[in-house]
Amino acid sequence: MRLLKRLLFGVIGGLLAVTLLGLLGLFIVQPTLTTRLAGLVFGGEQGPHQPIAGGNVPPLVVAAESERTIPAEALDKAVAWGGTLESHALLIWQGGALQLEHYYPGHDAESITATQSMHKSVLGMLVGIAIEQGLIKSVDDTAATYITEWAGDERSKITIRQMLQQASGIDFPGFTGLVQMTLGGDVAPYTFSRGSSEPGGKTFEYNNINPEVLGILIQRVSGMPYSQYLEENLWQYVSEASGKVLIDSEKHGIPITFCCLDAPPRSWLRVGLLHLTGGQVGDRQVVPAQWLRDMVTPSPANPNYGYFTWLGTTFEKVRKYNSKSAAAAFHSEPFAAPDLVYFDGFGGQRVYIVPSKQLVIVHTGPLRQDWDDAILPNLILRAMP
Repeated sequence: MRLLKRLLFGVIGGLLAVTLLGLLGLFIVQPTLTTRLAGLVFGGEQGPHQPIAGGNVPPLVVAAESERTIPAEALDKAVAWGGTLESHALLIWQGGALQLEHYYPGHDAESITATQSMHKSVLGMLVGIAIEQGLIKSVDDTAATYITEWAGDERSKITIRQMLQQASGIDFPGFTGLVQMTLGGDVAPYTFSRGSSEPGGKTFEYNNINPEVLGILIQRVSGMPYSQYLEENLWQYVSEASGKVLIDSEKHGIPITFCCLDAPPRSWLRVGLLHLTGGQVGDRQVVPAQWLRDMVTPSPANPNYGYFTWLGTTFEKVRKYNSKSAAAAFHSEPFAAPDLVYFDGFGGQRVYIVPSKQLVIVHTGPLRQDWDDAILPNLILRAMP
C-alpha cells in the first residue's frame, strides 16, 4: 500500500513538474499570452479594453402588464426555462415595446456577460456604414485593396463579401490558434500569417480570421481606433450604456473583432432593433437599410448565413460551424418563423430577430454545450396571435 502511494505521488509530482516546465517554456516564448492565460484561471481579464461611450438615445418603451402583446403564461415559461439553464438575462421586445426584462439572481441591467461572437454581427453593420461613407468602395473589393499583407499571394483575390459570408477560403487556426488570437499581445502577425487553402466563395467555414482582418481593415480605412469608429458611427446612436472592446495590447491597439464586445443586455436589444427599423433610430439612418437586407440574404455557400449573421432559412438539426472543430449548435426543430435571423455567441448568447412579428429576444448566460436554438424563439412565437 505504501509503495502504491509513493508511486501515485511520484506520478502526480511528475505531471506537475511537466506542466510547470511547459508553462515556463510558453512564458519564455509568449509571456503576455501565458500571463493572461494563467490570470483567467483566477478571474483575471483577457487583456486591455478600449471604451465605447453610449449616447443620448430615445428611451425604450416598456409595456404595462395589462398591455402586453405576449401572453403572461408564455413569458413565465420562458423565464422558468431560462432558470433551468442558470441564465443571466432575458429580454423580449414585440410590437414596439419591451414585453419582458428579466434578470436572474446575481445579475441586473448593468451586468455584462461575455457574448462571444455576437460582436461579428455588429462588425458586419460597421462594414456597411464604411461602404456608405466611401471609406470602402464596394463589398466586392478585394480585401487586399486595403490590407497590403494580402496583396502578394492568392489572398489578393479574396473579396470583402466572401469574408462577410465566411467563405473566403482562408486557412484558419484550430484551438491553439484561437488562444493565440484571443490572449496574445500582438495578434496581427499571427492573423496575417494564415494563407489560402482554397479559392474564395466555394466553401463555408466559420472562422475568426475573416472578422479579425475586417476589424483591422476598418481601423485602417477610418484612420482611427476601431472602438472610436464604432462609438462615433453606431454605438452613440443605439446605446445609452457604454461598452468596451478587447484589444491585444496598449502598444499595438489591434481590436479583437471576432468576439469580445462587452455591453449590457439592453444595448444588444437596441442593436437587434435596427433590423426591425431598417437601420433607423428616430430620424437618423444609422445603418443603410439596403445593407441590412443584404446582411440577411442567404449566401451561396450556406443558405443559413448572410453577412456575419445567422439565418433560419433551412432546418439543420446539428449546425456545424466549420470542419476543424467539433463545436456545433443543436436545433431540435425548425424555427416557427421563416424570417428569423440571429446573432450567435457561443454557448447560448443570442439575439433572435423576427421582422414579420416585430420581435427581438435577447438571452445571455453561462457557456452551455446543451443550448437548443429552437426552444426559446418557438415558445414565444407559438404564443403570439
